[in-house]
Amino acid sequence: MTGFSKIAFVAARGDAAGAARDRLAARYGDAKPSEAELIVALGGDGFMLQTLHKYMTRNVPIYGMNQGTVGFLMNEYSEADLHERLAGANVAELHPLRMRAVTEGGAEHEALAINEVALLRQTRQTAKLRITIDGRVRVEELICDGVLLATPAGSTAYNLSAHGPVLPLNAGVLALTPISAFRPRRWRGALLPRAAKVKMDVLDNFKRPVSATADFNEVRDVVEVEIAEAPDIRLRLLFDAGHDLEERILTEQFIS
Repeated sequence: MTGFSKIAFVAARGDAAGAARDRLAARYGDAKPSEAELIVALGGDGFMLQTLHKYMTRNVPIYGMNQGTVGFLMNEYSEADLHERLAGANVAELHPLRMRAVTEGGAEHEALAINEVALLRQTRQTAKLRITIDGRVRVEELICDGVLLATPAGSTAYNLSAHGPVLPLNAGVLALTPISAFRPRRWRGALLPRAAKVKMDVLDNFKRPVSATADFNEVRDVVEVEIAEAPDIRLRLLFDAGHDLEERILTEQFIS
């Protein structure tokens, strides 16, 4: 990576992250995020997702330093040698998923997801869903708590908790994973080409209402959801050499 002369520091809520931001800004300068060549995010994975969403249209690289709990998308926190770390960092390019959801009342909502789009039952009764991929019905009726479509970057999050596969970053596929499927009982999901267009119809929606969530943007009482990768949007995350996102995703597959 080339050098960055304008760096913006943003921090999650909390004394530790805020204090870290102030120290780094005093040491390296602090540009406005709207003018910065690079943004340093201080917090956990949730804050990194918020930061990626907030500056998604700026096409500016983002480098995270962990001030949270897990920090899967973050680098180790250190105040020393920041310019050197940035110069030697590896770039992970991500494309989010674009969700279009239609509600019972006919309203249309669009949202972007870096991790996953998830459909979930809203009441005690299971959801009934029909899944169509590239215009062909693949699952006529899925009775379940829900289903999600995950990106490789999000495959180690909710998708993994739902027993979905971990996807290498450059695998070129998406994970379609059921959540507590009752029928068909033996269906465990599918791997789809990243260019696939997925449509999910909610069956018996008045009796069995369903919500759709793109990362943290939720739409309730949906009847139809369309999902596809957004190739026109490019996100760039920077990771320290030897600890890039590809390696972290690979390592996750060997953790018991």
